[in-house]
Amino acid sequence: MKRALNIVFAILMLNGISPVQAQLAEDADLYQILREKDSVLFHAAFNNCDPETMALLFTEDFEFYHDKGGTTLGRETFLAPMFKNCSQKTEDWIQPSKRILVENSLSVYPLRKDGVLYGAIQHGIHRFEFLNKNKEYQKGDIARFTHLWVLESGHWKIKRELSYDHQPASSYQIEN
Repeated sequence: MKRALNIVFAILMLNGISPVQAQLAEDADLYQILREKDSVLFHAAFNNCDPETMALLFTEDFEFYHDKGGTTLGRETFLAPMFKNCSQKTEDWIQPSKRILVENSLSVYPLRKDGVLYGAIQHGIHRFEFLNKNKEYQKGDIARFTHLWVLESGHWKIKRELSYDHQPASSYQIEN
């Protein structure tokens, strides 16, 4: 049995596949780069109403899968409602919702082929707050997200996004 496991391990290693792939440390360059990209993405989406910045962060064939809203295929289709809503923004506009990354929930897993980095999986938990009638923020859902980042012409872009396990913040247990 031990010999069989050693053979499987050797085959995996020869093919550039490590059976033990740990998430990156928080001080790793790739972790920091994608943490910053996550911040830029959600700042553009939830704080600035800035679809132009968001467009730079998605591949053209971007796919979005949401456990409550369904599937959206294509960057342009995904961003079209935001372009429309943001064009109607007035000077006294207040962001109707906020996204907050749950502390210590972010993890990044590099993807390599033949030892060359081509992408990464980023996973985390975020919560949302929404304005009530009195224009005060109140707690909203908490959810998990997974992004598939790829290097496209030297730039990190999201190719696939999963948004799932949406729960009311009051009833949700945060487990990493």
